[in-house]
Amino acid sequence: MADLSGTSKLADPTLLEVIDKLFELNIGEYVALPQLLVVGDQSSGKSSVLEGLTGIPYPRASTLCTRFATQITFRRSPVQKTSVSVIPAANAQAEYAEKLRKWKKDDLKDFNSEVFGQILREVYDLMGLAEAESSAVSGSLVSGTQKSFADDVLRIEICGPEQQHLSVIDVPGIFRKTTPGVTTKADMAMVRNMVSSYMQNPRSAMLAVIPANVDIGTQEILDMAEQCDPNGERTLGVLTKPDLVDEGAEVAIMDIIEGRSHALNLGWCVVRNSGQQQLKDSTAERHAREKLFFTSAAPWNKLPKDRVGIPALHTRLVDILSELIRREFPNVRADINLRLKKCKQAIDGLGPDRATREQQYDYLLELATRFQAITAHALRAYYGADEVFDKSKALKLATQVVHRNAVFSDDVQHKGHTMDFSQQASFTEKEETEGDSTPEEESESGDDEENCSDVRYEEHDRELDDLMHDDTMVPEPKKSGIKEWLAAVYKTSQGFELGTFDPALLPIVWKKQSSNWDTLALAYIDDIIAIVHRFTVTLLSKICKDERIRRGLIAVLHEELAKRYKKAIDHTDYLLTVERSGTPLTTNHYFAENLEKSRAERLKVHLKKHQFEGINSQMLVNVDAVTANMSNSSNLEHTVCDLHDILKSYYKVARKRFVDNVCMQAADFHLVTGPDTPVRVFSPKFVSKLSPEQLETIAGEDISRKRKRAELEREIKSLEKARKFL
Repeated sequence: MADLSGTSKLADPTLLEVIDKLFELNIGEYVALPQLLVVGDQSSGKSSVLEGLTGIPYPRASTLCTRFATQITFRRSPVQKTSVSVIPAANAQAEYAEKLRKWKKDDLKDFNSEVFGQILREVYDLMGLAEAESSAVSGSLVSGTQKSFADDVLRIEICGPEQQHLSVIDVPGIFRKTTPGVTTKADMAMVRNMVSSYMQNPRSAMLAVIPANVDIGTQEILDMAEQCDPNGERTLGVLTKPDLVDEGAEVAIMDIIEGRSHALNLGWCVVRNSGQQQLKDSTAERHAREKLFFTSAAPWNKLPKDRVGIPALHTRLVDILSELIRREFPNVRADINLRLKKCKQAIDGLGPDRATREQQYDYLLELATRFQAITAHALRAYYGADEVFDKSKALKLATQVVHRNAVFSDDVQHKGHTMDFSQQASFTEKEETEGDSTPEEESESGDDEENCSDVRYEEHDRELDDLMHDDTMVPEPKKSGIKEWLAAVYKTSQGFELGTFDPALLPIVWKKQSSNWDTLALAYIDDIIAIVHRFTVTLLSKICKDERIRRGLIAVLHEELAKRYKKAIDHTDYLLTVERSGTPLTTNHYFAENLEKSRAERLKVHLKKHQFEGINSQMLVNVDAVTANMSNSSNLEHTVCDLHDILKSYYKVARKRFVDNVCMQAADFHLVTGPDTPVRVFSPKFVSKLSPEQLETIAGEDISRKRKRAELEREIKSLEKARKFL
C-alpha cells in the first residue's frame, strides 16, 4: 500500500480479515458483505485514484483496461509478499471454475507496472478475453470468438509488516459508446449490470469517482448511485482532475465538495491525478506533488484538509469501512447461518445423492422399507404408529376396505335380487292372471334409468380405466309379481313330472333372480382396486417428495400392480360363475331351516283363515275346512309355492356365502392382506430385482437436479467454511 503514515488505523483488523476470507470463499454471491466499491465511468480517473490509494502501479496500456472486478486486499503480516489469484463467478461452469482456481501467482517479489501488465495478459487469456488492440485488428470480439468482459474476480493480496488492513473492489468503468471491433452494445449492458449488481449490495460503501472537469450532471455513475442509495448514506463522492477544471468553473466544484450541491451523507473528497509526464514518479513524489497542489493552487487551497488528497481519502475510507464492518458483522453472521439452513433444507428436499447405482439402490431400498412399514400399520389399522396417517384419509386402508365391505353386503341384500320374494302364503287364480307379462318383459320393465342406481362409489385414476367395468348401474328389485313370474317360467318349462317341478328349473330361476350380482360384485372389486391404488400412490407421495421418482416408480410398478388387480377381477368372475352358473348346492343347515320356516308360515296362514273362537275363548280350527281348502289348491299353486320357498331359502344362504367369498377371497386375499397383493409389490425384494437401467430411469437424477445439487453442495461447503471464521 502507498505510504500513508499518519492516517487512521482500522479499529478491528481481525474483522476485516474475516470479511476478506468470506470474499475469498465467494460468500458475497450468497450474502451481502461489507465492502468498499470503486465505481466510475471509463476515463474518470478511477485507476489513478486506486493507484494512489494502493500503491499498485496500474498498467498504462490502453489495451489493458479493466474487464472484470478486481479485489485488492492489504493485510499486515511479518512476511512481505504479494499473491494473485482468481475467484470464479458463482455461475461458472465446473471445469472452467476449476481452471481459474488452479491459476495462482504466489510470493511475487516485485509487483511493478510491467509485472502487473503481464499478469493481466495471463488472466485475459485464462478467462478467454482479448486485449483491445488485438481484438480491434482481428475483430474477434465482434465475431463472437472471444468475450470482452467477465464476471470472475481478480484477487490481489498484498501482505507486509507495514501494511494497513484495507480491502477495496474495483469494477469495470461504465461506458456509453462502443468501440468498433472491441466492444458491443451487449458489452455495454453487461458492464452496467455488473456494476449495478455490486452497487445494489446494501452493505457496500461506494466511491463514486467523477472527473471535476466535466458536467457532473452527465455522469451516469452518479445517477446509478442515487438509484441504489437514494439517501446518499453509503456513497462517498470522489472528484478527480481538479487541475483541469476550466477557469470560472471552480465555484460549482467547491459547492459540491462543501456540501452545498449534490450533498451526500459521506461527503465528497477531491484528489489530483498524475499527468502523463508524471506517470513514472514514485508514490512519495506523487503524494508530494498532490500536497503542493492543494496547498498552493487557489481555490483548492481553501478546502478543508480532510477533504483533499489521497491521504485524506484513505483516512476517510478506513473510517467508513471500519464502521461498516462493525455495524454489519452481526447481520452478516446471522445471514450466513440463515442461508446455510435454507441450503440444507433445499438439499434435503432433493433427497440423498443418487449419482451411482449403489446410491440409487440404497435410496429405493430405504423407500421400499418405509413403504412396507407404513403399509403394515395401515393393514392393522394402527394409525397412531406414524403421523402420515393424520395427513390423508386415503392411507387408512383397513378402515376404507371395511366400510366398503359393509356397503357391498348391504347392496347385495337390498339390490341383488331381481324381484322381492313374496310375503303371501298362497297363490290364487286371480293372482296368477293378474298380468300376462313374460319374464323377459318383467326384466326389461325394471331397467329404466329412473329405477337404477350406481353401485360404484370410488373415484379411480385414469390409468386404471382399462381395468374398470363400464356397467355399474343396477335396477331396483320389482316389489311384486315373483310368483306370477315363477308360474310363467314353470309353464314354459313344464315336463312330465308329477306333483313337483323339474330340478333343472331351479338353476334357471336362480340365475335370473341373482342377475344383479355381476354388476354389484364387479363394481365392488373395482372400488377396492381404486382404494388400494389410491393408497399406493398417496403413500408414495408422502414418503417420496420427488415427483420425477414417483412417476418413474409408478410406471415400473404399474405392470405388476395391474397383474394383481386383474387376478382379483378374474377371481371375482370365477366366484360369479361358480355361484350363478354352477349347480345350486349347499350343506348349510340353515337352508333346510329356512325352507321349513317358509312352509310353516304358509300353513299357519291357511290355518288362520279357518280358525274360530271356541269354549273359554280358545281359537279352534275346522280341520275339514282346512283340508277342503288345501285340496282345492291347484297343482300349479303347490308347485310354484314350493319353487318360491326353495328359491328364497337357497338365495338367502347363497347370498351370505357369496358376499363373504368375494370379500375374503377376491378383495382381502388378492388385494389387501394376502401374500401377493398390490400393496406388497413395492418391497426390498422388488428393488433388488431392478436392472441398472431401471434404477437409473427411476432414481437417477436429471441434469437440472444434478446441477442444482452441485450448486447447493458448493454453496454449503463455502458457507460451512465461512462459519469457521465467524
